Amino acid sequence: MVFARPKEAVAAAGAWLATSPPPYRASIAHQVLGIYHRDFGDSAEAFRHLKLALRYARRSRSVDREADVLATLGVAHVKAGRTRLGLRLLDEAAAKASGKTAAHVLFRRGGALRILGRHGEALADLRAAVPILRAAGDTIWTARALTLRALIGLALGAMRQADADFRAAEELWATTDQEHDIAVAVQNRGLAAYRFGDLPAALGHLDEAARRFAALGTPMPDLSLYRCGVLLAAGLARDALAEADEAIARLEGRVGQATHRAELLLIAARAALAADDPGTAIVRAGQAARLFARQKRDWWRAHARLVLLQARFAAGMVSGRLVADAAAVAERLAAMRSPESVRAHLLAGRTALALGRRARAERHLAEAARGRLRGPAMARAEGWLAEALRAHAAGDARRVLHACRRGLDLLDEHRLTLGAAEPRALAAAQGAELAALAQRVCLETGRPSRDLLAWSERWRATALAVPPVSPPEDQELRSELTAFREITGRLEEARSSGAPVAALAREQRRLERAIRARTLRVPGAKGVGTRRFDVGELLGALGPHTLVEIVSVAGRLHVLVCAAGRVQRFAAGTLADAVTEVEHARSLLHRFAFGGRADHRMAVLEATAARLEEILLGPAARLLGDGPIVIVPPGRLHGVPWTLLPALRDAAVSVCPSATSWLAARAAAPPPHRDVVLVAGPGLRTEAAELPGLADLYAVRGPTATDPGIRARVLRDDGARAGRVLEAIDGAWLAHIAAHGEFRADSPLFSSLRMADGPLTVHDFERLRRAPYRIVLPSCDSGRLAPVGADELLGLAAALFPLGTAGLAACLVPVNDEAVVPLMLALHERLLAGVTLAEAMRDARHAVAGDPLHRATGWAFTVMGAV
Repeated sequence: MVFARPKEAVAAAGAWLATSPPPYRASIAHQVLGIYHRDFGDSAEAFRHLKLALRYARRSRSVDREADVLATLGVAHVKAGRTRLGLRLLDEAAAKASGKTAAHVLFRRGGALRILGRHGEALADLRAAVPILRAAGDTIWTARALTLRALIGLALGAMRQADADFRAAEELWATTDQEHDIAVAVQNRGLAAYRFGDLPAALGHLDEAARRFAALGTPMPDLSLYRCGVLLAAGLARDALAEADEAIARLEGRVGQATHRAELLLIAARAALAADDPGTAIVRAGQAARLFARQKRDWWRAHARLVLLQARFAAGMVSGRLVADAAAVAERLAAMRSPESVRAHLLAGRTALALGRRARAERHLAEAARGRLRGPAMARAEGWLAEALRAHAAGDARRVLHACRRGLDLLDEHRLTLGAAEPRALAAAQGAELAALAQRVCLETGRPSRDLLAWSERWRATALAVPPVSPPEDQELRSELTAFREITGRLEEARSSGAPVAALAREQRRLERAIRARTLRVPGAKGVGTRRFDVGELLGALGPHTLVEIVSVAGRLHVLVCAAGRVQRFAAGTLADAVTEVEHARSLLHRFAFGGRADHRMAVLEATAARLEEILLGPAARLLGDGPIVIVPPGRLHGVPWTLLPALRDAAVSVCPSATSWLAARAAAPPPHRDVVLVAGPGLRTEAAELPGLADLYAVRGPTATDPGIRARVLRDDGARAGRVLEAIDGAWLAHIAAHGEFRADSPLFSSLRMADGPLTVHDFERLRRAPYRIVLPSCDSGRLAPVGADELLGLAAALFPLGTAGLAACLVPVNDEAVVPLMLALHERLLAGVTLAEAMRDARHAVAGDPLHRATGWAFTVMGAV
């Protein structure tokens, strides 16, 4: 009962003890209380009850009763890190027990041995236990033994056997009422889905298990471990680190959970390493390794040593000692049959390469490259990375590019299992080294500029090249988004009035976590592939356009100018200098919004623009001409105010995350009806003063008997509520949304536009069937995007383009609200004349460029897309 209805079991055990039962019954009651506290409660209480259980068992003179309690006590000591004592008690129990009790003891010892990483010995105990349990018709313990055997199979990479055992165990659990064990089965289904590469399904199972555990009041540290692993595989390293730290904090002072604490420290180290925080990774991995050593857990200690060495390499601590240590760990892991031995060989090979020790590097990289032949997609991709590094060291460019291509294909396969935009974009980081190596080889070997362009496109904004997977029509998600808007509005009111905000802020964070968790569970679309980039197709589609793709290779910028059927390459400045100068330019543009000495600031801004152009474009700036220009920058340079650059001021400039996304936007078909939606959010200083003029402008072009014309709709005041706005803009020809914008660098998918009833977030926009064909966002920060992964982007624009938006005009920095009004009126007048959005923005800038404030306001806007 303790694993079926824990609270009832504890109550029943207490009731038994209140009646002064005979020793046999008293032993059972104390054992139940000991098991409950060992796994779900207070470890000191667990040991107190288990020692009493053993005392009463001995008084009962039942050898099997004594053996059963000894086994439970032994497991408790192993979990507390007292390995020798725990194993001695388990061995004593195995020697005493007989029949079905002996099988129970063997199962428990197998579980303890699995905790220690002694998988071969654990399997031997299970091989002996399972036939006895089956013969006795012991459904519950047979299911437990099969589950344990499956977990060991996963650790050893025996995926098919593990899957078969999990399925057999689930069939048995379905015939019982063991609610806690059934919740564990759901949890393990999540672990299996993770190991098979289905991360959304894994998160769904783990969330369901968490709900079941919470209802039972049985917290499970394993659940946090598994969630961290899934989050890491999805590229959500910061989330994994935060979850691990929270779980570690919950275990503080609980001596009986020492083994779980060590495992959580290890996963925290892995998460810190993936989050580019090698210092934290070194500390956590070192703590984990020391705990594993004290607990006599050699399997785990070897894995912690590997993470520690990987963190040292990431921190630049490259030495001959590191090569030797990584090689020793690789041998140890291989002897233990751990799949992680491939990563250890890869680390040894990379370190040897960095030290110029080619022969030793070749030996280890060859071992690591074997990993490309087996295992899940991500593991095989690491094997292809090892093969690419081998080929690069040997000077074989063709082999390098083949290995990079195969590795990136595998990672594409992995990312397509993800439906949510965030993990899909973040997962691109796992292929960044392969893509960068291919770019580097193109430059080193003097390959045609077309090849560098193709490889740059291979791993740039790939999350936007796949049709999005809309969340299912989920009433709970809809309710959570509505509640999030309401609580955010109340929070803003409380802050402005000086009222307490702590409780409201906690509820807002809870809703954010719930919404995000729900979207992360969305599976990828089956049968959908990534659009392959073709240089010839691009050059044929450009026509009068010039496409300028800026590529960062080893921190240096290279400008690829695509026009007139050819691709030319030019060297420019450094990425670091560009980022610094861009922030300076954005800061200067921001200051124009607040008055002061505009003439002086304009002189400084002009000088900054000249420097920025030289860094970003170099000699290519002189070749751009005055035709329409498409800029494709790296992710970290999407905040550049491109029309500030002297060479681009008279051009129709649009910006795209990739050449592939420009082709897709260009091919997007306009909707059959020319519906225009004009929206005014609350709290604007000008109260969206441009809207009456725009409404009049579009009213003139209303429908006639022979021409459907343009149907304009205005939403403002209470009419500009989130639900109504979404309904109106879904599939619209043009949407103009004047509303305060907030960019959330900490969580880009909660970036929002403020409506009458609260924020309209990216999560809301993702529920559109089709985004507006064109959209104008004159609000501050509406055009900002967060660079993530390799060259991926998250934010409002990144959500709209895959949903069908072909052109977007947005603001990159806070601007003067009054100066925006004439710019927007001029923009829409030109759109009605039938020009593209980039041409309309160019003409609008020229129309209002009479003073420094209006010129700076025009430069603060960017146009994205193709129409």
